[in-house]
Amino acid sequence: MTTSLEKSRAGAHGDLREGLINAGLTLLARDGTSGLTLRKCAALAGVSHAAPAHHFDGLPGLLDAIAARGFEMFADVMEARAKAAPQEPRARLEAICLGYFDFARDNPALYDLMFRQIWSLAGASEELGRSGTRAYTVLAATCAPFVLPGQEAGVVETQVWSLIHGYATLVLVGKLGRNRAIASVTDVLGLLGGLALAD
Repeated sequence: MTTSLEKSRAGAHGDLREGLINAGLTLLARDGTSGLTLRKCAALAGVSHAAPAHHFDGLPGLLDAIAARGFEMFADVMEARAKAAPQEPRARLEAICLGYFDFARDNPALYDLMFRQIWSLAGASEELGRSGTRAYTVLAATCAPFVLPGQEAGVVETQVWSLIHGYATLVLVGKLGRNRAIASVTDVLGLLGGLALAD
């Protein structure tokens, strides 16, 4: 049973579940996936090591919840970039791709965890599935003006997703120098110029 002291400490984070997710995000950013354990999350949240069991099905459940939060943050970033861009289809598409890349670059451990969890052979939680779908819907909606008559929507979405996800991954694994990456992401996105707007 969660003690009143634990509830009080978790209250600084909103509630116990929120406190554990926030602790996980902090540990992930600081120590990477290898430093993320239930015990460490509980300690950072200021609760007993048994407290996470009341909200998560072991470490995989906590990882799913953290990944779900990551996808919500990811979608927020892309939506904000699209809203701030000139309201023209190509400008919006380039903006969400830049948001995608910047999120990956600025949150490498979280980005890695998000996609490992959602593509896990064990299957994702409903919460993670919803969050992942929300992020993908931002991409799909922004690609929609480029789907030509008779063309499957998934073709354009896959082209754009492959371009920016692949580029971000190459940067994160060190296959592109940091200075070069900053200079060339715009060059890579220049390939989006080959997409024709649907009539």
